[in-house]
This record gives sequence, structure tokens and C-alpha cells, in this order.
Amino acid sequence: MSCASCVNRIERFLRKTPGVSEANVNLATEVATVRYLPEVAGLDEIARAIEAAGYDVRKLPEPKAGVRATLLDEADYEAAVRAREQRVLGLTAAASLVVAAAAMFVMYLPNAPWTAEQAAWLLIGPATAVQFLAGRRFYRAALRAARHGTTSMDTLVVVGTSAAWAFSVLVTVAPDVLRSAGIEPQIYFDSSTAIIGLILTGRWLEARAKGQTVGAIKALIGLSARSARIVRAGAEVDVPLEEVRVGDLVRVRPGERVPVDGRVAEGTSAVDESMLTGEPIPAEKGPGAEVIGGTMNGHGTFLFRATRVGRDTALAQIVEVVRRAQGSKAQIQQLADRIAAVFVPFVLAVGAATFAAWFLLGPEPRPTHALVAFITVVVIACPCAMGLATPTAIMVGTGNGAEAGILIRGGEALELAAGVDAVVFDKTGTLTRGRPSIGEVVTAPSFAPDEVLDLAASVERGSEHPLAAAILSAASEKGLGRRPVEDFEAVAGRGVRGLVDGRRIVVGTAAFLASEGVELGGLVSLRVPRAALVYVACDGRAAGVLPAIDEIKPESELAVRELSAAGIEVWLVTGDQDATARAVAAAVGIAPERVMAEVLPAGKATAVASLQARGLRVAMVGDGINDAPALAQADVGIAIGTGADVALEASDVTLVGGDPRGVSAAIRLSRQTLRVIRQNLAWAFGYNIVLIPVAMGLLYPFTGITLNPALAAGAMALSSVSVVTNSLRLRHAGRNPREAAALNPAAIPV
Repeated sequence: MSCASCVNRIERFLRKTPGVSEANVNLATEVATVRYLPEVAGLDEIARAIEAAGYDVRKLPEPKAGVRATLLDEADYEAAVRAREQRVLGLTAAASLVVAAAAMFVMYLPNAPWTAEQAAWLLIGPATAVQFLAGRRFYRAALRAARHGTTSMDTLVVVGTSAAWAFSVLVTVAPDVLRSAGIEPQIYFDSSTAIIGLILTGRWLEARAKGQTVGAIKALIGLSARSARIVRAGAEVDVPLEEVRVGDLVRVRPGERVPVDGRVAEGTSAVDESMLTGEPIPAEKGPGAEVIGGTMNGHGTFLFRATRVGRDTALAQIVEVVRRAQGSKAQIQQLADRIAAVFVPFVLAVGAATFAAWFLLGPEPRPTHALVAFITVVVIACPCAMGLATPTAIMVGTGNGAEAGILIRGGEALELAAGVDAVVFDKTGTLTRGRPSIGEVVTAPSFAPDEVLDLAASVERGSEHPLAAAILSAASEKGLGRRPVEDFEAVAGRGVRGLVDGRRIVVGTAAFLASEGVELGGLVSLRVPRAALVYVACDGRAAGVLPAIDEIKPESELAVRELSAAGIEVWLVTGDQDATARAVAAAVGIAPERVMAEVLPAGKATAVASLQARGLRVAMVGDGINDAPALAQADVGIAIGTGADVALEASDVTLVGGDPRGVSAAIRLSRQTLRVIRQNLAWAFGYNIVLIPVAMGLLYPFTGITLNPALAAGAMALSSVSVVTNSLRLRHAGRNPREAAALNPAAIPV
């Protein structure tokens, strides 16, 4: 593809294909992301639609029988293709510019020993070779578009250079014909060759710059191991990564990368998971611990059982998230798309009008001036910059975010995140560690602490709530909580109940026990700082209280402070008791009037909606599971996750590693990226709005200045390069401490 009009045409053909519901084409990556019904349209039909639009589909080479292509295989193939294209572009551009320089030397050398006619005959061969050999990519693309009744950037290049070349050939072979018609013979071989050379140079620079925009994908894929050491028949065997299967027992030695996801079966070590979590301190791993493919093993050795392989691993899914994000579009791109659809025909019409005006009203020699003005207009116009303005910035922004542990789902999510006015935090697992521990058990008369813990843990064994895990952990240390349970029932956001040894046990919030007819007495007045109180009742009588203390993350206070400093309202909405919620809010700096406690999961969505009703754009931050309704209701859903589960979140933004400072970092990154997009679009539109009139010659009546076609070609080439280069500034935004804090949560000092 060469410009935004190519994008529009391919998208139009794809969307007309039966079974295709959505299609987005990215000019920067040359990738089409298609949502379709496989029972209606298959990949062959989609490929044929692209070919019907006049384009080729690049296909991966067929892998060996029974072997699946890995991400590394795809990355290597794409890198090889891009390198070959850049090499061909560079060599062709250099050859064209050499011919252009020679043409200028021959045409403008003072006191040259040859006449103008002889100079023309010297140049006609090399100029023709440049026109149809170096320029054949333009002709091929323009003719392909013409066959489908459309135009593109290549159409402008072909029309402009062909006019200059054809007029020069006519001057060379039949100068007397032009003289008899009153037209001064003058060749433009320098212009035709220079235009092609400069445009090819621009595309070479653009290709190099676009290659840098996909650096995040290459960095992520580069984390993957190429082989694995698996245990088969009692022996350890090295196999290619694509041959590892779920259930295989894999050995990891010191200093090696973990090849796939799995659980440790034997041995201990410390594993550097900073590529996923952003945590610089290696995580201790022992039997039963989860390990993630792509992480780096420390000094120990261990065996683990593979649980996810190939495209199911956390790393592969993160790569897929980033790829989809980089192939997405932001709403702000719509204006550029609409203009690009009619841009080339408009420029051709303007060029024709310019030729007519100069031919009828211009100074002598009018035909020559008219031709030069026409060539300059069609060559200087640049729809490429409009097409690259948004996707290059999104590619770099989302890629840079991925390297910092911030996975942004796409251009629309990025655009929404940039305008967030309020952030709503869940408590457990976001501002707190989400791994509560049980403190000293408080009991009612006639109940012992171990008895209360035993009864509560036995019932909670059927629950998946974080507080249930804390109760079970405390009971397990004492060998308690293993009694059989009958009639178990969990009530979302409130608690659980069941029969233990014939006794009816209720465990949960004070409100839940009250609804069950339990009188808590003096236990209801118990206060434990920053602890969630879990009440236990036995046969309708209050039995005791289990204080679950969830440690606040040390980064939470700074996260709230950064958001508040940016003028963003920060709220805490939680299902925990009011006293606990207010204690946590006070510790992290959230105002007491912005705390909503004892809220059920559905109520969190209502709370978000109430803020939206005030006209605020709301981001909800939660763990992506029990906060799903609120995440869906929010304008931007932000899931905090760790380990392999992070790649499975269905949120707009996923923060890898659980650091709440990533919320402000994601918002700042989104704002920076959107600012670059606006700069790019302003440049792309401004360039064309200003320079097309200059190319038409509107300055000539006032200053006598006209624009040379070769300079116009150089300006057009640099226009596209400048947009990509401006987007690449996002890659280097973390070079100083202030910008590092905006992009990398781990770089923000506590």
C-alpha cells in the first residue's frame, strides 16, 4: 500500500465480503485485522477480496509437515521480507538519484562542450530506464488501481513523472515540431529522475522508520526460548519449542529462559519475571508455583509440567494483544479517512485546473510553465502523511506501553483513556495486595478460637473469595477446616452458609448475618484497623469474628497522589465494611466523601454509572473477575493482574504486575500518544493546505516565485518521514525521570 486511499479501498472490499462484519487495515504495518464468520467466509474468500481490490496477500511459507509455525518463525520471516524490501528500495533510490545528478550536470554545466540537443540524447536512455525500471512499482500500483476505477498516491507520481518524461522525449526526438507550435523545447529529465529518486528515498526512510515502530513486538517475541529440554522415558531431550506439548515435563537450568507456561513439579529457584510484572526482585518458585514462558531462571534448577504451549502461553497472548492494538484505529482517524477517500481525484482536478490557468493566463512560454506547475501540484500532494499520522503513533504508544507492562487494547481504548476524568478503584488486589491474612480470632462466650476457625474454614472450602483463601490458609496451618459440609451455598458479595456436623454455619458480613436472623451483640462494635471483619454464626448464634488484614501496597498512596495531581477524581468502591474501606482510603489519600463501601458487584456498576451521569469519563480499576460489571460499565476498564492470567483479561487496559501506579502511567501514555496523533494530523493537513497552493503558483503574481518539481518531490517524501519520525519520539519518552514516570511504573520513585 502507498497511502490512505489504499487503506480505504481494501477495507471497502473486505467489508463487502459476505460473512465479514468488521475490517481494519493498517498502513504502517500493512496488516488487515478482520472479524468474520468462518462458516460464511473463509480465509481464501478474504484473500480473494484483497486481491480483487488490487493488492497481493503476503503469506507465510508453509511449515514442515506436523510442525506449527512459532512466533519466532513469523517474526524472522517478516523481518527478512522487510529487510529485502528496504534493500531494494535503497538501491533503486540511489541509482535514480545518481542518474538525476548526472542529468543536472549534463544540463546545467557552464560552457559545456555539448549542445542542448546532444544533452537530451545523452540523457534519454538513462532517464527512460529510471522511469520504467526504478519507477515500475508506481506504474504497477497505479494501473492496478485504475483497473478498479480508483486512484492512489502512485497515480499522482505516475502522472507527474510521466508528463515530465514524455514531454522531454518529445523535445528530444522532435524539437522542430514544438518550435513550429510556438513552444520552447526544454527537457525535464532531471525532474522526472529526481522525483522518482526522492520519492523512493522517502519510502526507504519511511520503511526504516516503520521498522522501528514495531520494536516492541520484536522485543516481546525475542523473550521466547527457541528450544526446550523435556523429560521422555527418563531421559532429558532438547526439542524445538513448537514440539512441546501440554503435560510434558520440562527441565530449566540456571540462566535459561522458561520455554512455556507451567507449574513447578520439583526443585526450587528464583525467576526474574520483570518482563511480565515489572518487579525487579526475582520471584521464589517451588513445587506448585506457576512459571511463565519467557521469564529468566536464576541460579536454581527445577522441573515443571507444561500447562500452556504455543499460542496459548501468556507471552504469545500478550504479543497478540499488542498486535491487535497496533492494527486498530482511533476515532480521530475518521476525518483523515474521509478526506483521503477523495484526496487523489481532488489533486488531479486541481492539477488540471492549474495547467489550464497557466496555459491561458500565464507568461510565456505558457505551455512550459503550465506543464511544470501541473507536475509540481500532483507531485507535492501527500496523502501518505494523513494515512500514517494515527497508526504510527498508536503502534509506538501501545508498543512502548507493553514494554512497561501496560497493555492497551487498541486505538479507541487509548483515545478514551486520554480523556479520563475519574478513576474508581476496587480495594482488594488493587490498592491492597489481595492476599489477606487472618489475625487474632475474637470469639463469643462458649466458643473457642480454633473451633470458630475450624467451622468457618470447613464452609469456606467451597468458596473462591480471597477472604476464603485467607481463612483456609490460617486453618491449614493448624490442621483445621476439613470437616464435611452439606447444603453449601454462596451468596455473592455477602458470604456463605452450610451444614457442618449437623450445625448450621453462616460466614460473612455483619449485614449478611443480620439478614439470617443472627444477633451479633458486642461483636458488632469490634474494630480492627484496616481489617475486613468476617463474622461466624453457629445455629443462629454469633460464634466469633475473623479479622482479615490485607496489606496496602506501598505504591498505592503515590498512585492516588499522581492521579489527584492530574486533576482526576479518585474514588474507592468496595464490598468491604465501611470502617475498613475508610481506613484504607485514609491511608492512601482518598477523600472520605469519595468512598462507597459494602457495595455488591452489581452495585459497583451502578456507582460507575452515577459518576458518568455527572458527565465524567470514568475508568474502573479492578481484578477483572468480580468487578466485571463495573469494568464493562466504565468508559475504560482497567484490569490489574499478574502471571499468565493477565493475558486473558477482557479489559480495555491491563496492567501487568499489579502496580496501581500503572493507572496514572497508562493515562499519561494515552495523553502523550493522542497529542502526537494530533500533531501528526495537523502537520499532514497543514502541509497539503499550504504547499498545494504554493505549487499551483499562487505566490507568482506577488513574488515571481514558482516551485521546482524536484523540490516538490523532496518535500512530499519528507512529509511522510516527518510524521513517522514524530511518532517515534514516543519511544524515547522515558529517557528523563519525569517522562520515565509517565511510561514505566517501575521507574516512579516511592
